[in-house]
Amino acid sequence: MAQLSERMRALVQPHLADIEPYDPNFTPTRINLSANENTYPLPAPVHDAVVSALAATPLNRYPDPMSDELRGELAAWHGVAPEQVCVGNGGDELLYNFLLAFGGAGRTLVTCPPDFSEYAFFASLAQTDVVRVWRDADTMRVDAASLVEAAQQAHMVILTSPNNPTGDVLERDLIARVCAACPGLVMVDEAYGEFADAGTTAEPLLACHDNLVVLHTLSKAFGSAGIRCGYVLAAPDIIEVFAAIRQIYSVNVLTQAAAVAAVRSRAVFEPVVETIRAERERMAAALGSIPGVRVWPSQGNFLLVRMAEASRVRARLRDEYSILVRDFSYAPGLADCLRITVGTPEENNAVLHALEQLVAYGSLGKETR
Repeated sequence: MAQLSERMRALVQPHLADIEPYDPNFTPTRINLSANENTYPLPAPVHDAVVSALAATPLNRYPDPMSDELRGELAAWHGVAPEQVCVGNGGDELLYNFLLAFGGAGRTLVTCPPDFSEYAFFASLAQTDVVRVWRDADTMRVDAASLVEAAQQAHMVILTSPNNPTGDVLERDLIARVCAACPGLVMVDEAYGEFADAGTTAEPLLACHDNLVVLHTLSKAFGSAGIRCGYVLAAPDIIEVFAAIRQIYSVNVLTQAAAVAAVRSRAVFEPVVETIRAERERMAAALGSIPGVRVWPSQGNFLLVRMAEASRVRARLRDEYSILVRDFSYAPGLADCLRITVGTPEENNAVLHALEQLVAYGSLGKETR
């Protein structure tokens, strides 16, 4: 990854001198299954609604600071008051603002890695200490007792359900225990929640745990990663903090207009989500049948797989087949692991064909094409 020049290291705040920016490790390819995007095109009714909304949006005025029209739509959808919703420039802005507002020197964040690397990165920007409750190296499941114990001393906890990159969901009862144990705030990142089984969301706990924050995004299930729109649900006084520290006008008028159209058309996405869920199970079974490949159960739109020489497999998928997947071999606890987004049936078939040639047929030592 790129590092700061010596000149910049001398000028930035001392705790930022060794900072390394987030690297999506992107290379242009024919098939990109590396970023957990929804690779299906927008359904025609949604596309038409978004285009109409954008065309009707004036560009000469500043955006509504709190995205009130969108807040109202999201509140009605989730059954909460608008005062319990804050919209952000993607879920990432809201994650950073959470650490900025409630973290800081002398404060502690609890996470459960392997998880989204941005949690620890944003914590470092906010000078927040991170306590890691590591997942089981074999099952990738969270140790509930250790998590609850760590939460008792934490200012913040971030849980991910389904978890990226392992794909598992957290039991609602465990989330409730963490909320009860933590004297600070507990965020549950549900960026992939629409792909999980019904009844797995933490949202019902909002009514009885006023320290709970639930994060959502339109980037995944709703095929709108390009507009950068996320939102959190929480108690009104927590939302007031998010509103107070956010960058002015961070959600632009085009994003607000497109998001309103997408949310109003959300039922149209349900067949796409069901197709991705079915493809996920087909992919998991097919990958698991390849000798030497381990696949973890997933409730997201991606699969975590382990195989010998995973980094080399990833490079050959990219260079010989023009297929991009994400290499997690560098991450602690994820040796020889790749994360593969579940795409369209055609994209998935291409990945399976390539991996069968590279792995099942023992061709890692020679060119296959």
